Amino acid sequence: MTIDLGTPRQLDDAEREVLLADPRGYCAGVDRAVITVEQALDLYGAPVYVRKQIVHNKHVVQNLEKRGAIFVEEIGEIPEGETVVFSAHGVSPQVHRDAEARSLKTIDATCPLVTKVHNEAKRFAREQYEILLIGHDGHEEVEGTAGEAPESITLVERPEDVDHLEFPPDAKLSWLSQTTLSVDETMEIVRRLREKFPQLEDPPSDDICYATQNRQVAVKQIGAEADLVIVVGSGNSSNSVRLVEVALEAGAKASYRVDDASEIDEAWLEGVERVSVTSGASVPDDLVQGVLDYLADRGYPAAKAVNTAEESLVFSLPKELRRDMKAAGRA
Repeated sequence: MTIDLGTPRQLDDAEREVLLADPRGYCAGVDRAVITVEQALDLYGAPVYVRKQIVHNKHVVQNLEKRGAIFVEEIGEIPEGETVVFSAHGVSPQVHRDAEARSLKTIDATCPLVTKVHNEAKRFAREQYEILLIGHDGHEEVEGTAGEAPESITLVERPEDVDHLEFPPDAKLSWLSQTTLSVDETMEIVRRLREKFPQLEDPPSDDICYATQNRQVAVKQIGAEADLVIVVGSGNSSNSVRLVEVALEAGAKASYRVDDASEIDEAWLEGVERVSVTSGASVPDDLVQGVLDYLADRGYPAAKAVNTAEESLVFSLPKELRRDMKAAGRA
């Protein structure tokens, strides 16, 4: 989104403000996944293969590649008998079977909150429900979840998709969602589903992860009266892309996503008094600091943190890795 900022004028330092979302950046699932690859490299030595990007951030992937991780798209690219880490987004049962057929040593770094959705899909399918999966076609998380019960799952991407769905009045229906979606848009889809199918059943608990929700709440707070919201995150990060949309919906005059400070267009700052900064759930904090340094170099004051939630959740490392670490005396 671009806006006409009018004729540029010099702003006094007193007029300028930088707001920094808290929480932002790494969530527990991302932290666990990145540490899993780092520990696997330390324990087994390079190379360690990773199917897909371990998390959706190009800087994280590049740093792990420098340490000896090799990222591949599919299991067939990995030599037999090697070690492979499954990404935080989860994989389908077929991927597990493919890895077993190649005698690969597997370490499953799927976020436990994604695993929860997989388990819900399996349970609903066993109970003969038709499952309406809210998510984005082609996203690894959606592919993994759909793979648990492909014959029972129908993908719903947008609210208008609901108009084209047809099920008998007595059909058993339930819904699940990708964990990194916009909370508001997901609830709008659910509202429309329930309107059309009153028998629709909810999952046992909310599928959108706590970190995604917390970051969206935070960006609403810092974006409400912002001239500009900068979201740090990669273009294939669903939750980062959503943060830009949520900021604009909250009232920000402009919002842009950048991988790092080098992608900021200085023209965005013309006439801008309040800049708000946040980052997606797979972004290391040094990339955010780079954006703050960029702003400081252009006369903006130190950022004021705006705290909207406390996060203390920590996930244990995958059991396969913990077992080997213990055997090697590294636990």
